[in-house]
Amino acid sequence: MTRLLSRRLLPLGFIFLASGMASAVVLPFLGLFLSSAIHAGPVQVSAFMTVASLSSVAMAHGIARISDSRPMRRTLLIAAALAGFASTGLTSVVRNYWILLALTVTATAVAGTLYPQSFAYAREALTRDDPDRAAMGISTLRTIFSIAWVGGPPVAAIILDKTDFRYVYGAAAVFYLAAALIATRWLPEIAAPPAAPTEGHESARPPRGIYRIIAGFALLTTTMVLGVQAMSLYVSTDLRGTVGDSGLILGLCAALEIPLMLGFGALSTRIPVRRLVLIGAVFAVAYQALAASAQSIWMLAAAQVLNALFIAASSGLGISYVQDLMPLQPGRATTLFTNTFPLGQILTAPLFGLAQEYGYRLAYVMNLILAALGLLLLLTARPTARPASKPLPEVSADNP
Repeated sequence: MTRLLSRRLLPLGFIFLASGMASAVVLPFLGLFLSSAIHAGPVQVSAFMTVASLSSVAMAHGIARISDSRPMRRTLLIAAALAGFASTGLTSVVRNYWILLALTVTATAVAGTLYPQSFAYAREALTRDDPDRAAMGISTLRTIFSIAWVGGPPVAAIILDKTDFRYVYGAAAVFYLAAALIATRWLPEIAAPPAAPTEGHESARPPRGIYRIIAGFALLTTTMVLGVQAMSLYVSTDLRGTVGDSGLILGLCAALEIPLMLGFGALSTRIPVRRLVLIGAVFAVAYQALAASAQSIWMLAAAQVLNALFIAASSGLGISYVQDLMPLQPGRATTLFTNTFPLGQILTAPLFGLAQEYGYRLAYVMNLILAALGLLLLLTARPTARPASKPLPEVSADNP
């Protein structure tokens, strides 16, 4: 069993690393790319990012609805990775705003489904071979993605310092191609459930309370996005620090997240995942309260322990929690959770505008309110999971 599980999860680990690096070298510098390489104005940049988030949500939702009914998860992973290869490869040479926008709502949006579909594949593999350790396996894979995001931005910064955006997007294309080749060569296909849900079927209906849970995660994700965007300005204007100080604080949080995700994954084998997720939301409230009241750099730095605990529990186990509630639909469940990030980006925009107008401490005050509301939604939602299907047979990678 261990050998069979490794046969799937080891290649998946490399896919998470490659896809994580692909996104980590381009996304942090998207605004800079649009403004400096494309010469887009503020309105065009805002419109581009909003359209990118909305198209990502729509594409992921559409693909998720068809991904759970037939043995095609491996095919979807390959298609998403190749779409990422095409979109980043073309972006490395195209400098027309409207062509890039068209790429964003098509190929880039398809590439974005690689992340949720990879988790859905992992869930099916773990459910088949080692269901008791499903949450731990998912958390471990999420940790690999975090490691990629620790290394990706510095790599992109070095490339930009020596060359230009052609090579940044070219590097991303290489990473996407590597993910496609790994999936093609080493991932076997997994059959769909014997009684796959269909429209109108009772098991196709989302469990009670699921949208309240997703709304709670969306609010918590918004606090993460807004907190990162406001950090450098909050540190420099309110706490009299430097941009370097804010970088060290964000780096400290990222470094703490990695072992904590593994720790929460190990705890999930003994403690219910819902309880760990709720504990993480409590840490979110505590962190935002400390951040909003911080009077010095060291206070904000010390509070990163709470922030890392929150992110490790929410991001590492949130996917498993939603998947547990929809065991027959891992693709749709994972997509519901991962869509909370682009939704959080959309919600962040007007809140960041308020912080610019009235002071950056307000960003963390608003985050405190959002975190408390998110905790309340998660606490009051008590859905009942649908019964899981029988173990899933394997389909040969050579004959899916």
